Amino acid sequence: MPATIRDVARASGVHISTVSRTFSAPHLVNPETRVRVLACAEELGYRPNRAARALITGRTHNIGLIIADIANPFFPPLIKAAESQARHRDYHVFVADTNEDPVAEEELVHALAKQVDGVLLCSPRMSNSLIEQLSREVPLVVINRQVAGLPCVMMDVGQGARAAIEHLLDLGHRKLALLSGPRGSWTSREIRRSAVAAARTGGAELTVLGPNPPTETGGAGLADQVRRSGVSAVLAYNDLMAIGLIEGLDACGIRVPQDVSVVGIDDIALSRLTRPKLTTVATPTSAAGRTAVDMLLQHDTGVRARGVRSGTSDDRRTTAQVLLQTELVIRDSTAPATPDGRSRSGAVADPDPHCPAGPGHPVAAAGGVVAS
Repeated sequence: MPATIRDVARASGVHISTVSRTFSAPHLVNPETRVRVLACAEELGYRPNRAARALITGRTHNIGLIIADIANPFFPPLIKAAESQARHRDYHVFVADTNEDPVAEEELVHALAKQVDGVLLCSPRMSNSLIEQLSREVPLVVINRQVAGLPCVMMDVGQGARAAIEHLLDLGHRKLALLSGPRGSWTSREIRRSAVAAARTGGAELTVLGPNPPTETGGAGLADQVRRSGVSAVLAYNDLMAIGLIEGLDACGIRVPQDVSVVGIDDIALSRLTRPKLTTVATPTSAAGRTAVDMLLQHDTGVRARGVRSGTSDDRRTTAQVLLQTELVIRDSTAPATPDGRSRSGAVADPDPHCPAGPGHPVAAAGGVVAS
């Protein structure tokens, strides 16, 4: 028969209520007593009933983690790091995938609100105003997005995009393209803002193509547009798009990096396995997952319990924002430009029948020269 709370109380020589407090509010128990109770519980194999503890403390010891696209290799390291950090703090993580759908995001927050003590919202596509509204229903920490007045963990993709453009400029490229990400993406806006500024400072011309699906297919479908644009270098929203673009360019007979240099963002494991190995901006996804959990569980009183926000309205936890640094990783997919800074393949007016068709997404064809 499994050990009960009464067995632990009897073995450790304390009242049942002391055992209960040891697991639900350990800071209220004398340290020596707490150690003795925990040792007895471990010896007897006692595990507190989480449902019963939730009724007493008002906390579930569960966290929701809502992901934009769990199939994207960018997210698994973040998920694993968040789960490991939560487990270390005696919390469990429920992971949910929205498939880049803002409506699904909102529905999932509502569904999880009464089952968890807080939600980590990763790369959300909802508007800031809606995120702020949802934060009144359940504590939120936003990852990969900046929302004023809410705790956020951001990766400095702006700095990474600047480093990538400056790397291409140093290689002599002066006619560049940016493959932007999905509509509503804060990351995509930050990348575009920084890339435009860096290109303008360097006297280069930057053509923006997008918004686009942030997938390998989305990148491959842009190969013909890149070929016809005559650019000599491309910065993609993420590694998946960059890898897809390299595949699409290869189908067009365009070599990377001999004809066109390509840079991605994220440094997913696949970027080190492709041929050529992808030059990319490494983002600290694991650190972001750990940091987000710590922000949510910064103190025992830092998480709202069952619909009631703890702390005061000016608590620093409600506005804390962390910016994690990115790093340019130079590999084999970038090379010096021709003397005139243009593509060796040249701009071609007529579509190449060997090039892959576009991704079938109407916004993928949008583009324009935004910096020169």
